[in-house]
Amino acid sequence: MSWGRMDAFNKYGSASSESESDGESKTQASKRYAQPVVRQYTVNTAPEVGGYGATSAGGAMAPYVAPGQREITTNLAYSVLTQPLEGPIAKDGDFVSNAHMQMNSGRAEQQAIDETVFRMQERMLRQHGVTHDPSIIGMQVGDAGSGRRGARNNRGLRRKAKGDSSQLDGDDAYQGPWAGYEGEAAGQVSGPTAEQLAEYEQRVAEYTDAISDPSARSLGKGKKPKGGFYVEGQDERSVFHGQSERDYQGRTYMHAPPEHKHIREGEQTCYVPKRMLKEWRTAHNGGVSAIRFIPQTGHLLLSSGMDGLVKIFDAHSSLSLLRTYVGHSKAVRDISFAPDGRSFLSSSYDSTTKLWDTETGQCRQKFAVGGKKMPNVARFYPEDPNLFLVGQSDKKIVQWDIRANEIVQEYNQHLGAINSLTFFDSSRRFISTSDDKSMRVWEFGIPVVIKLIADPSMHSVPSVALHPSGKWIVGQSMDNRIVVYSAEGRIKAHRRKEFTGHLTAGFACQPSFSPDGRFLTSGDAEGQVWCWDWQSARVVKKWKAHEKVTICTAWHPKETSRVATCSWDGTIKYWD
Repeated sequence: MSWGRMDAFNKYGSASSESESDGESKTQASKRYAQPVVRQYTVNTAPEVGGYGATSAGGAMAPYVAPGQREITTNLAYSVLTQPLEGPIAKDGDFVSNAHMQMNSGRAEQQAIDETVFRMQERMLRQHGVTHDPSIIGMQVGDAGSGRRGARNNRGLRRKAKGDSSQLDGDDAYQGPWAGYEGEAAGQVSGPTAEQLAEYEQRVAEYTDAISDPSARSLGKGKKPKGGFYVEGQDERSVFHGQSERDYQGRTYMHAPPEHKHIREGEQTCYVPKRMLKEWRTAHNGGVSAIRFIPQTGHLLLSSGMDGLVKIFDAHSSLSLLRTYVGHSKAVRDISFAPDGRSFLSSSYDSTTKLWDTETGQCRQKFAVGGKKMPNVARFYPEDPNLFLVGQSDKKIVQWDIRANEIVQEYNQHLGAINSLTFFDSSRRFISTSDDKSMRVWEFGIPVVIKLIADPSMHSVPSVALHPSGKWIVGQSMDNRIVVYSAEGRIKAHRRKEFTGHLTAGFACQPSFSPDGRFLTSGDAEGQVWCWDWQSARVVKKWKAHEKVTICTAWHPKETSRVATCSWDGTIKYWD
């Protein structure tokens, strides 16, 4: 056995060794020892991960998903989709698919089945009772007679008697050719029983009481708390108003529509809306204070009201109320989405700012300013969602760190309550407006004013909007006009361009730009919506939208002509 191994080792060599051995005679080599027969085996240490090397039990080629494949056109089995992967290992010891998408050792990509193929096979199974076998390509599974079409001819059912033609009523009444089949449920009353309906109505009543009067049980019958829907000391909560929080694929309402993912904000030409698409008549009791579209996709609309509630609506398909966030005992002044839209801030007159989870409705953190100070406005820092600014009624701007749950910086230069905060210049600077009739420019993280905009002829500017190009800033002035300032280099007023015609004195109507920057909209005190052309500053269109003051307008970030408006009459309207 040892001679065989040595002989195999001696036979292994390069081409030069073989050429040198050719000089020796065969007789001399045969005299030394006899050449044994050596069997050489092929050793392959690569694992079988599918493809041509692996076969199924039936002999057919097993299905295999390539690492770079984005879609699959067949309904694969769970064992195939979850088969072990082989590949590079990240520096932290995890496989590259469980780490970040882009790494030094490779790239992991998501894989999903084509929805068209899935729907086609689902209909095939429902109608015919059979569909393709996910394990073996070319095979089918199911019962051909269990589908709708298989049971349509009522095979195996016995026909009922036609009855006596002389009788019209009774058990033996004449049925004729309209007699059915024995055992079928056609014509019978179906649905929930009386007990099930009573239980459902009771659950609906308790569900409604949780929103309208959450503390009625503790206070006694007929008594209602002064705080309305929420009382200090209670736990924050939320109520989902749909049938199911997840669809058949396990997705929540946070899933963005596929048609919005491929559209860049501002790349489409926008147009002035012509008709009302939807009206939420009782969105908030006492009036709506602000509305915000979710960033990047705009398929959700967030609103805050004087009733202390924050609500989120579907702005894409069903246009229905999805969830109500209950956590403030007084009116909510302002709301602001995080850059990714997964969380938002709500500032209320109860001296608190709360961080909410958009998807689950959970209140993550509570930030209390204390005393009689009230947070008028809150804005996330676009570069770091763990930091946000709060403009307060005590003339200060405070910077909160969510991780530490404490104030890390104060900006204290204003002489009045803070009204608005707007980031610009790639989020390096922000501008603040106040009741002291001034506008101040700051560098984020440095509590020193780098630019003061103040003039004896200026009026208070309670709301500000940034042009989509980032080059201009507009402010709603209290002298019934919208003023314009340059946002590049030196911050100075553009005195040749202003937008007039509407009546807003005494109201903080929030203006809004179209995604392409062509139009500027604003509400007024008479319930109208004004639309100006940005280049010429001329009025393009105005229409009566609400019965009371139109406090806020918001353009959809992806749709070309959709605008949302809200008013103190408690309604929210969606225009297209």
